[in-house]
Parts: sequence; structure tokens; C-alpha cells
Amino acid sequence: MENRYRYFKRDVSWLSFNYRVLMEAEDASLPIYERIKFLSIYSSNLEEFYEIRVAEHRGVIMKKNFVEESAAEAEETLAAITREVNRQQRDYYRIFYEQILPALNRQHIFLYQDEHPQPFHEDFVRDFFNEEVFPFLSPVMIQAGEIRTFIRDRRLYLVIRMVKKSDRLEDADDKPAYHYALMKIPFSKVPRFIELPPHEGKYYIMFIDDIIRANLHSVFPGYEIESCYSIKISRDADIYLEDEGKGSILEKIRKKVKKRKIGALSRFMYDQAMPADFLAFVCGAFGILPDDLVVGGRYNNLQDLSKLPNPAGKQLEQHPPLPMRIPYLDEVGSIFKVIKKRDVMLHFPYESFDYLLRFLMEAAFDPKVDEIKITQYRVAENSAVINTLISAAQNGKKVTVFVELKARFDEENNMRTAERMEQAGIKIIYSIPGLKVHAKVAVILRKDNPEGAKRRDFAYLSTGNFNEKTAKIYADMALLTSQEAIITDINKVFAVLEGRLQAPTFRHLLVARFNMVPELQRMIQREIDHVQAGGKGRIILKMNGLHDQQMIDMLYRASEAGVEIDLIVRGICCLVPDQPYSRNIRVTRIVDMFLEHARIWYFYNEGQDELFLTSADWMRRNLNRRIETAFPILDPEIKQEVIDILHIQLQDNVKACWLDSELRNCFKREETTSSPVRAQLAIYDYLKKKNG
Repeated sequence: MENRYRYFKRDVSWLSFNYRVLMEAEDASLPIYERIKFLSIYSSNLEEFYEIRVAEHRGVIMKKNFVEESAAEAEETLAAITREVNRQQRDYYRIFYEQILPALNRQHIFLYQDEHPQPFHEDFVRDFFNEEVFPFLSPVMIQAGEIRTFIRDRRLYLVIRMVKKSDRLEDADDKPAYHYALMKIPFSKVPRFIELPPHEGKYYIMFIDDIIRANLHSVFPGYEIESCYSIKISRDADIYLEDEGKGSILEKIRKKVKKRKIGALSRFMYDQAMPADFLAFVCGAFGILPDDLVVGGRYNNLQDLSKLPNPAGKQLEQHPPLPMRIPYLDEVGSIFKVIKKRDVMLHFPYESFDYLLRFLMEAAFDPKVDEIKITQYRVAENSAVINTLISAAQNGKKVTVFVELKARFDEENNMRTAERMEQAGIKIIYSIPGLKVHAKVAVILRKDNPEGAKRRDFAYLSTGNFNEKTAKIYADMALLTSQEAIITDINKVFAVLEGRLQAPTFRHLLVARFNMVPELQRMIQREIDHVQAGGKGRIILKMNGLHDQQMIDMLYRASEAGVEIDLIVRGICCLVPDQPYSRNIRVTRIVDMFLEHARIWYFYNEGQDELFLTSADWMRRNLNRRIETAFPILDPEIKQEVIDILHIQLQDNVKACWLDSELRNCFKREETTSSPVRAQLAIYDYLKKKNG
């Protein structure tokens, strides 16, 4: 029986999200360097997309990957991706040239757009090149048909076409033979942007690309430079482990990470100004296929824009509100004493991450604490969290850390931190074969009296990672609790991770691969049943991605039954709104100064609100192939606080968009006369008022 429901393609939906990021660069109400930041984020996101998602589809076509997709479907998806990316790239460069550069100029900042500096900068550019750049250049002549020079991913190259001066003289009337060279920009030795001396109250910045272009004649003295263009390659960066169950997973990951740099090609980005015959030569020389081509501009690798110098002052940047302190936590000597009396909810980055560090530090030095258990998915480099755990182990505490080695692009950092912890005496449990552990939980096992006859344990459950760096820019929520029923469930989660429990039952937690999906389906069905009985059905779901078809079908059926559903989905959303079967579903997307990262599930339940915070998105991988936790909010005051925050986000008419049936981001502000509500600032004010 044919499915009557419609779904967006996962990766085309993700491109819609990334385009929403690009739209922030067009927002003239933002400080210019904030707009530039979003150009950088867009480019960085797209880079990772090609390294992972596009590479996966190419792997299907080449029969290297075995996923739920045919080669024909993969080819169709890649064609749709290429069309959309090329469309977005045109908008990207339009915004850069027509909006960003003029806005910089109005602030007396001039970013050179060619290799010809003003006369008053010629000496500086020449001297800088000779002293700081030239020693690190290693140009290679390109010989078609011979051994190919390997092009690294995430690097920027220049391809140069030139003519021997002697040939030009000898064959004045004939077209001379072209010679081609490849040259990597030495990104590790020189910055991408070079500040030139100010002149008459104006600031000047130059791409290192153009400084090199301006001096190519000294790199190739026997040649006349005909043209020079930028190219960039993306490679497959995913890690496929054919058999995780045999041998050391640590060594397997280590080997795979090393091979990432030489992965299969997933994108060849080139300057759209490159002549067709020049492009054809380069493609032939490096084995580039037409399907690999993505249109770029004069300057590629523009995630580097995050490093653009700001010589004019901080007023050109956005200054998010500083993380606030929580008086009732600051006024007590022991955070454990507070948690004994009440649950504590933390809102990052609106509130300080220091309270988590303080929680762990107190555990590290409290003589009544016996053991600390924690999951590690992504942690900061030189992590304060890890340093605190090491202190705990050195103080005689038993510390167990579950390290997920398959955290994409964080594998090396996770291996390094794991080795540091092992050396300090911490017990490390590595990845479970066939699974990722994405749950963000910790438990402190503590005696409540010196004899140990009575216990009072503590837990930390979060929607985000134990990462003090991302906690400054990711909007997450975390719960500190000593409720025995929740502690019992968390201990069962760790028993599963330690291999001591195979078939756990949970009273309060929803845990992926065990009870999460059945419970979600039960709660959705309950809202349907209430509507069919003449009552009210209401669901609000906030997440980063919605892809699982089974769960989308449940939401479609709930909509058809009359359940009112609001989705706040930052990224991938495969559910299609504005259809007969989704007329009661509205999809909101918010992109602002903080990355929306908290996942929240709300069910009306005939006025007996049920509320969960979770690490899980509704992606197939999260619900079926990961260990995820969703934890209920039982404290009435905290529950209302989170519900209030959900409603603030639904009221946003400044940074919020509706997602329509064609994957367009439609600003709510264009269809409202209400007073402006910018949710992230409103949430900060809400919490500040609550904290006194």
C-alpha cells in the first residue's frame, strides 16, 4: 500500500537550515562582524556536510557504503544537493560583494578584492611576501597524464596558468603552449587576512591569496602569468568501522582518523570565473568528474572569515549578554545542600557553566563521595571538566568515564583526553560496538553520614555536552537532582554501559533502544485519544532534527485527529507542513546569536502537563542506534519555567521563521503587527527577573 504522506529529503532539508544561517548575514540590523560570523558558519557547516553527507551518498554509488538507499536514489539526491548548493553559493557571493563589503567600507574598513594594492601599500605587500610567505611556498608543475599531486582537504590552493617568456618571444603570432602549476597557501604559517598599514583614517586588509597573486612573477621568474584561480577540495571524513566487535576499537578509530585526510573526493570547488578550457585541464589532471564540481568564487574556504581582523573597535561586533549568576547557589557553601532540598535547573549560556564545575569539584573533594560516573561525548580541549575528574581520582575517588570515540571530528581529542584520564587512574570504558552513546549524564555516589549507613546520591542530566567552550554559545538546559527514583534509573543506564545489565526497566527515564520510542508513541496516542473523547490535545516538541519516518507518521496522524502541534526544529525537518494531514502542525525555526540545542518534549495530558528534557533528536540514529536519555521535570516550579521558555520561543517574531511546504524560511515578522519578541533576549530577561 502506497504511503499517502509526503516527506522532505533529509539533506535538502538540512540545506534549508544552512540557508537560514546565511540569511542572518543579510540582516542589516546586526553589527557587521556578526553578519560576517554567519558567513563563516555557513561555509563551515557546508564543509562538514560535504565531508559526511555527500560523501555517504557517493559511497552508495561506488558501492562502498551499505545504507538504506539505492544507487539511483543517491544520484537523485546528489543532483538535488548540487542544484541547491549552487543556488545558495550565488546568494552567498552576492551578499558578500553587494552587502558585506560596502558595509565594511562605511566603517572605513577596506578588504582588497584583487592583487593590485594601492601605491602606498606596494612596498609593504612586496616585503611581507618576501619575508613572511615566500619561504613557505612549494609550487608544483602540473603534468597531465603523469603522477598526480595529491590535493589535501580543507586546504586552499591556487592553480596558475602561464606561458614561458621565451615561447612568447619566439611565437609572437602563434598561441603559445600553456604551463600549469599548483600551489598550496601556507595556512599554518601565515594568517588568511593581513592587516596593512592604515592610510588617511582608513583601514586596509588583504587576503593572503591576493598577496601571493601579486607576487607570482617572483615565484615563476621565467614565466608570464596568464591567470590564477582558487580551488578547494572536500574529502570523505566519515569513519566506517566494518566490524566494531573484533579487536581494539581505540586502535581502529586511530587508524581511521589518520586515513580521513586521504578520503575519497566529495567536492571540488572552483572559481566560477575560471575559463572552461582551464577548468577542463585541471579536472583531467586531477581526475575530477563533472558531478564533483561545485561553483565557488575568487575566495574559497570562507569559514576563515571568522578570523577577519576588526581594526575599528568592538562596536562592530555583537555582544551577547554575559552568563548570569544564581544568587541562591552563590550564597551557600555547598551545592549539595541545595540539591538535597530542591532540584536545580541550569540554563546555558544564560546562566554560568561554573555551577557544573563547582558541582564536580565539590564531589572531587567531599570525603563522603565514593564514586563519580560520567559520559563523555564532546569535551573542550584542555577541559576543566576533565581536570576536575582527574583531581577526584587523585583524591582517592573511584571515577568511571564512558568515552564515545565515534563523536565525529572529536575522535582525536577524545582519545587524548581518555589517555590523560587513564594515566590519572580513571577507569575508561570505550565505545559500545554498533552504538553511539550520546546521553549527557553524571552521577555522584555519596554517603549521607560518616558510617555510610545512609546514602544520598546526586545526578546531573543535560541536553548538552560537558563542554565549557560550547556552553558559552549553545542554548542548553541541565538538571541537578537528588531524587532517588531518577538516580536509580541513571545507575541502570551506567550498568548498561558497563555491561552489567542487558534488559533494564526504567521508571522515570526514557532511554533510547529500550523504552523511549514506545513511551513517545504512547504519549502521542494519549493526546489523540483525548481529542477523540472530546477533550484537548496539545504537543510542543523542540529538537535539532526530525527525520524518523515512524515518528513523523505518528505526528501526521495526531494532526489528522485534531491535536494541536508546534514543532521548534532548528535543523533537519522531514515533516512537511501545510498539507491536509499536517494542517494542525506548525514548524518554527530559530537562528540567532546562540545555537538552539536544547531538546524539550511537552505533552498536555488533559492539563497534567508532562515535560521531558533530552539529548535525543527524532532521527533514526538517535532513537534506534544510540544510547540517549530523556528525563522528566517533576518539580512544578521548574516545569512551569521550561514551559514559559517554550512559549517565549513560539512568540518570537524577530529571529523565528515558519518552515513552509517548499522548505522556505518565512520570517514571522513579515506577517505580524505584534510587538517584537526576540526569544533569546526575552529568555535572558525572564531568567534574570527570576534570579532577582
